Amino acid sequence: MKRRSIISKDYFRIGFRAWKRELFHYKYLIALSLLLVGLAALIDYSCGKYVSTAKVAHVPDLILDHFGPIDMTILFVYGYLTLVFTLILYPLVLHIGTLHMVISQFSLLVVLRSLFIIFTHLQPPPDVISVHFPGIFQNLSFQNDMFFSGHTAIPFLGFLLFRKSGIRYFFLVGSGFMGVAVLAMHLHYSIDVLAAFFITWTSYRMGDYALKRIEPYIKRKLH
Repeated sequence: MKRRSIISKDYFRIGFRAWKRELFHYKYLIALSLLLVGLAALIDYSCGKYVSTAKVAHVPDLILDHFGPIDMTILFVYGYLTLVFTLILYPLVLHIGTLHMVISQFSLLVVLRSLFIIFTHLQPPPDVISVHFPGIFQNLSFQNDMFFSGHTAIPFLGFLLFRKSGIRYFFLVGSGFMGVAVLAMHLHYSIDVLAAFFITWTSYRMGDYALKRIEPYIKRKLH
């Protein structure tokens, strides 16, 4: 038992040193990605405040009109937060060299969604089930931010980012469950959920194209 304990400590010590080396190697790209996510959060907040007070209308929906709302608040709130935290913590702990890529792609998707919602003035169906996020997360929850569904899009982005890892199935299933939850609660229209997959794929491709050209430039200038 003592020998196993020593091996375990050495294993984690070596792993932590490798993690620090990788963090130092990508420090500038990670710093840039953090600036991008800060800018994305500011844009998202500004656009969210705008649509919360803009003149909006609700429209019929071919699917939602055939069933009443179903309360899935726990899945909608805590399932979603689990997916978002996993999206960040997975690369932070296990693949720090990809953290800047994940944060940058996340930021781009948030900005694109912010732009979409200010051009689509829709409100949820009249029988929507209202929800509240815990603590400060409620400050990032807005009204009338319909198109497209962020609850569906963000975990699907995780599936695209980690498509070579087994955790991709966690995000793919999570995206499906989130799509079901927002429809069941009448928090989004059907088009919001369906479009999320196509827009997220496009956003991912745009981000991948940009990162492949920006990363070598930054490494040449700062290393």
